[in-house]
Amino acid sequence: MIRSTNPPIRSPNAERGSGTVMVLGIIAVALCLALGATALIQAQAASGRARSAADLAALAGATALNSVFAPADPCVTAQRVARANGGDVAGCNIDGEDVTVTVTVPARIVGIPRRAEAAARAGPVNPL
Repeated sequence: MIRSTNPPIRSPNAERGSGTVMVLGIIAVALCLALGATALIQAQAASGRARSAADLAALAGATALNSVFAPADPCVTAQRVARANGGDVAGCNIDGEDVTVTVTVPARIVGIPRRAEAAARAGPVNPL
């Protein structure tokens, strides 16, 4: 048996369609990156809404607690303000004249229902 040291000759049609497979792979990677970026943007937006709702609820609770003219229950006031901002109070703590509020906001991240949570504290400034 005689062996040839020459490599086999490939037909020009041997790689036909490989460009299509490569383009499909590039498109799949681009779609995955776009989906990931969309999820990050939606999560960041939900986090911002939760922080805003928590800040406003804590300010409202501290104002109600420390008000001279119209005192009210700070946790009820914080709940009302959180609901007006699309959230729900998960926790409310009163420590002296400070009000700490934890707020959750419903969000859909890439179609999956989730909840963003944030906490805020408000009260009078303590002199140093």
